[in-house]
Amino acid sequence: MEEYVIRPIGHVEAHEDGSATLRIDEPYRAGLRGLDGFGHLEVLWWSHLADADELRGLVDAGRPYVGLDYDLGIFATRSPMRPNPVSLTTVEAGAIDVEAGTVETPYLDAEDGTPLVDLKPYTPSIDRIATPRVPAWCANWPNDVETSGQFDWGAVFRF
Repeated sequence: MEEYVIRPIGHVEAHEDGSATLRIDEPYRAGLRGLDGFGHLEVLWWSHLADADELRGLVDAGRPYVGLDYDLGIFATRSPMRPNPVSLTTVEAGAIDVEAGTVETPYLDAEDGTPLVDLKPYTPSIDRIATPRVPAWCANWPNDVETSGQFDWGAVFRF
């Protein structure tokens, strides 16, 4: 089996209010140039707290959501426990400081100290699906990130 190396580009500084500062390591800071015109970013991060051999072998997710009458495979979930614990979150881009290597965002679902793998600009022409298709068990979930903050996610998960 081939192995690949992922080099973190920085880390997450999580704040108590749910906001975060993305701290980019010095060698990668120039990569932030031009990002300030984008309203949203795709943040790829390493779920380091779920990075254990026994968790990397999980492919059965069970029934993590209310309303399911069958088990899901891990790839049908956004669980951090997966063969490669890479996570993806679309975030609102706040202040970007290229020199300091910081990106502010009002929300990121990563823990303090989480390694950052990559940042990409969110571009509707590539990233937005006008009419996405989803299975019935999650059809009542919000249609966009803007309204998901007010959604009762606790009523959806079994854990």
